[in-house]
Amino acid sequence: MTIPFYAYVLILAALLFLPTRKIIWVLSCRRLERKLARDLESREIAGQKQRAGFIAFFVVLVFSFLFNASTVGVPHGG
Repeated sequence: MTIPFYAYVLILAALLFLPTRKIIWVLSCRRLERKLARDLESREIAGQKQRAGFIAFFVVLVFSFLFNASTVGVPHGG
């Protein structure tokens, strides 16, 4: 693997992180509100945002790697 390939992976992951975290956060808050049948407290909302960031981190890294591997191609040594 070459350094530019990893740079492209990190750049794409960084660009996708915030929108992905927001989508995961909104969906998880709505699901939890339906499950509890009440509005969430501020600490519960903050917990869901932290959880969404953790999940989004891994999702965007895997997606970015696979996307770049399929478009640019996985570089080979030699």
